[in-house]
Amino acid sequence: MPLRPVLIAALLAGLAGAAPASAGDVSCRLAFDMSGWSAFYKTASGTGRVSCDNGQSMAVRIEARGGGLSVGKSEIRDGRGDFSAVDDIRELLGTYVAAEAHAGAVKSSKAQAMTKGDVSLALAGTGKGWDLGVAFGAFTIEAR
Repeated sequence: MPLRPVLIAALLAGLAGAAPASAGDVSCRLAFDMSGWSAFYKTASGTGRVSCDNGQSMAVRIEARGGGLSVGKSEIRDGRGDFSAVDDIRELLGTYVAAEAHAGAVKSSKAQAMTKGDVSLALAGTGKGWDLGVAFGAFTIEAR
């Protein structure tokens, strides 16, 4: 029965090909709305939904806190964020370190890049309000 070892080797090779996706294969996006104010201390909060290409999704609460040379009030509607690839949606929860520059009057634009360990997040959005300054702080994503 010399054919058995060949058959077993073929089955094992087939199973190896069916292994789960390797680290960082899941691509996720954040859709959000948030509003806030700043007068040297910056605060903003809102809600959103994280959706991943593997079918996972989660409703989230977002919060930004920090300080710097900043003054203003703004509201972002239909904002979007792109995460670096992860293994699972739960890796996206937590606090990111953020730095930003912002300026706007009536229609406000915002772009931010931030990181949390190996996970990075790039945010973009437009809205209304007025603001001017540079702020540093934390951006937190929690499950709702």
